Amino acid sequence: MTATPLPEGAEKVRAVRSMFDSIAPRYDLLNTLLTFGMDRGWRRQAVDGLQLDKGSSVLDVACGPGELCVALSAAGLRPVGIDLSKGMLDHARTGVPLVHGDGLQLPFAGSSLDGAVSGFALRNVADLPTLWAELARVVRPGGRLALLEVAQPGQRALKAGHRFYFGHVVPRVGALLSDGAAYAYLPRSVAYLPEPAEMLEQLRDAGFAELRRRLLSVGISQLITATRIG
Repeated sequence: MTATPLPEGAEKVRAVRSMFDSIAPRYDLLNTLLTFGMDRGWRRQAVDGLQLDKGSSVLDVACGPGELCVALSAAGLRPVGIDLSKGMLDHARTGVPLVHGDGLQLPFAGSSLDGAVSGFALRNVADLPTLWAELARVVRPGGRLALLEVAQPGQRALKAGHRFYFGHVVPRVGALLSDGAAYAYLPRSVAYLPEPAEMLEQLRDAGFAELRRRLLSVGISQLITATRIG
């Protein structure tokens, strides 16, 4: 049976918003269960990767219920979150400022932020080059990015095991505890991601330098860091 094509453009925006609204109540719980708690360490590494002074202002794009905002606050940074899903914001567990909005039209002045982060949301963005342009606009010269996303291990056996877990176990657990359709979509959404070299080139074209891509936890996730150049 041929899989239903993944949505694009405005249809993707509507689908992503609806999906995250539906899974918001148990989103953090499932993240922790499905990653065996490794998600907490990944968020700490993203915060460390910013290399920003305490008190720096940091935007969390597609912040969800705010777990990354919590990690930023714990490090002495000043986060603000934005998310397309009102349901996610309604289930936030943080007191930092949260904005219901689109990362492709950020409601912030130019060069007004010291940095930006994103946690496993890049594949759900309708147009990544537009997101990079918006981040380049609102992050000051010398500011930093730290972007978490899923990845695939390079070693053959690990890759096969990861593919089975992500493609079969994750949807089944998601169906038991949350929304089955949403957790069947999430593994397929990896197809939206550009190849690593292409994504780094997009960031470079948008005005970022000192680009570094680091694989985490034997390659099942990745952290991309970059510096905004003037």
